Amino acid sequence: MKRSLLRMCGLLGGVVLGASLAGCLPHADVFPDATPAMRTLTLTFDGLEPLGEGFVYEGWLIVDGDPVSTGRFNIVEGSLADPAEFDLPADQVDAATVFVLTIEPAEGDDPAPADTHVLAGDFASGAALTVGHAAALGNDFATAAGTYILETPSTSDVAEDYVQGIWWLDPTAGPGASLVLPELPAGWAYEGWVVGDDGPVSTGRFTSPEGADSDDAGPTSGADAGPPFPGQDFIDPAVSIAGYTAVISVEPDPDDSPGPFALKPLVDMDIQDVGAGVNQDMTNNAETFPSGTVTVLEN
Repeated sequence: MKRSLLRMCGLLGGVVLGASLAGCLPHADVFPDATPAMRTLTLTFDGLEPLGEGFVYEGWLIVDGDPVSTGRFNIVEGSLADPAEFDLPADQVDAATVFVLTIEPAEGDDPAPADTHVLAGDFASGAALTVGHAAALGNDFATAAGTYILETPSTSDVAEDYVQGIWWLDPTAGPGASLVLPELPAGWAYEGWVVGDDGPVSTGRFTSPEGADSDDAGPTSGADAGPPFPGQDFIDPAVSIAGYTAVISVEPDPDDSPGPFALKPLVDMDIQDVGAGVNQDMTNNAETFPSGTVTVLEN
């Protein structure tokens, strides 16, 4: 009977007789394909910088409102992702609506995305990634602006040391806040910096320009209190910051590095000695913000 069945199905001696095969092959639902269709996501970036030790970038697809990890990677020289390609099931990729890039702890991480959404973009067979997307920081910082002054309020009885302090305040406004910055989402904070030949020095972190920063007048300040605005005095040891660079950055929280992050909305490349309490303008630097692209190939 077995030999007869083989003859009926057109199988004899291991040779397939195509004309009689169709009626004898099992249906696909009897022996389903064990290998699902896959898609390859390729990530490219411009201006994205390497993270500090202990942190990695992670991509996410939003599928039916839920995050699906596309994989973790680091950034090497030239904003290149390492690795840059990730294979995912086709059904997940085809159903995705948004791609989000986050900063995650390298170890001991919650499986859900962290609050530090760096870039995002609407996903339809790929995505263009920006800081301004609603699933990232939600603002392109194009309207960010600000001024600062040189002054040392922590040594109020000394007039000639004003080049040893920087404060983001406007003395003509009461004093008042001198920075125009958008409110940040969870996972981010602003930080002030002065950058000289020895590298960047933080002047403190803050979330609002209308209040003191995280270290008040700073660990190098004098005996007097500082004003309730971001800034720092460099009294002990004494440091003149004339000729330094002034920076306002946007930093991940928790912070990945002791240096400034890639997002630097306001910069003044050359702090000038224009006298005590005189406003100096900062330049909008948002055009240098990182961006990225996700492309999709069928496997």
